[in-house]
Amino acid sequence: MLFANGIINKLNSNNIMANESSSSGVGFLGLLGIVFIVLKLTNVIDWSWWWVLAPFWIDGLLIVLLLILWAFVKIKEKRWKRLLKKKV
Repeated sequence: MLFANGIINKLNSNNIMANESSSSGVGFLGLLGIVFIVLKLTNVIDWSWWWVLAPFWIDGLLIVLLLILWAFVKIKEKRWKRLLKKKV
């Protein structure tokens, strides 16, 4: 991860990505995760650690599910095209 950040910083410093705007800092889910951790550690909430850490893994889970759905559609599309070619 540090290697990738170093490459991105080098690209930014060389003005290769000068026309694109970038944002830095903690996003909404990151901030929500930090709030949940603080609330859990101060015993304000009595949730499972799975739910406290959910803002950190839920976006990754959504990406994986979307990739699986995309792969499923592509496989079905290839099979459908193959069936159509056989009929013609």
